Amino acid sequence: MPKIKKQIKCKQVKFSIDEWSRVEQRAAGVKMKTATYIQRMAVDGKIMRLENSESRDVIKAMNRIGVSINQIARKANETHNLYAADIEKLKGEHEELCLILNQYVSGLRLTEV
Repeated sequence: MPKIKKQIKCKQVKFSIDEWSRVEQRAAGVKMKTATYIQRMAVDGKIMRLENSESRDVIKAMNRIGVSINQIARKANETHNLYAADIEKLKGEHEELCLILNQYVSGLRLTEV
């Protein structure tokens, strides 16, 4: 299956030295790359940050689970030791965990940066 190329538009923007310094400081303040900060601010006009540091741990753990499931699925496909139904069950459980995580995150308090 051919990959679909993402259509993007690049635009050069000029900043004075002082403006660029402020942009870099603000990006560092929210622990973002400068280009990502500029893009988010241009598109959304604000950046939201989770108040609860525990949520980062939950998100990281969830990501590790997803990576593990994908590795199992790849190995099973290579060795043909698992049935497709088993892989689909794992994927379904992962999707359910994602849904639960999204519900958890949506209930957290956000602050505008």
